[in-house]
Amino acid sequence: MKTTDKIIQLLKLHGPLTAKTLAEELALTTMGVRQHLQALEDTGDVDIEDRAEGRGRPTRYWTLTEQSRVHFADRHEELTVQLIDSVRMIFGDQGLDKLIDHREQSALIQYRAAMVGATDIPTRLAILVQLRSNEGYMATMEQMDGVYFLLENHCPICAAATKCLNFCRSELQLFQQLFNDIAVVSREEHIIEGARRCAYKIEVITLK
Repeated sequence: MKTTDKIIQLLKLHGPLTAKTLAEELALTTMGVRQHLQALEDTGDVDIEDRAEGRGRPTRYWTLTEQSRVHFADRHEELTVQLIDSVRMIFGDQGLDKLIDHREQSALIQYRAAMVGATDIPTRLAILVQLRSNEGYMATMEQMDGVYFLLENHCPICAAATKCLNFCRSELQLFQQLFNDIAVVSREEHIIEGARRCAYKIEVITLK
């Protein structure tokens, strides 16, 4: 993988980063990374964001632009949108909902089979992260103060989800069903609403 591709991957996974942080991640000099960032800026893939952080000069962060999406697979957006329109036209909204429900139930069966024996949140979540990453979601997990997060840094079905928000509703319901015996799942960030990623909070069920 080229250095510029690695930089794009890191910015997609972590959001805006400084040249120094990128250099540390890539084991390169800061000057060398800046040259690659300049090349990416010239092609319109990255932009600059200066942040005031205490005294002195603002800290320069690099962030991906909308154009950078061409570097990530989107599962044939145009065909997907055409198929959704066709299903709506022939079977109506009810038919489209049935199709989405079928997709959800199929995924639920597949995911649960992969999670057999996983009885705690971190183990179950780690399996889910792997499954979603295999599907192109660039998923990661985080844990802060006893709360877990599923982070999806890319949405390979973004065109379909934009056309029909029930895809997003269905995915949230899928995650809720996967953890309904041990945790409560809620969506905290949403790509469709302009966020950089989709973030799902997974909290242990507390007995009242």
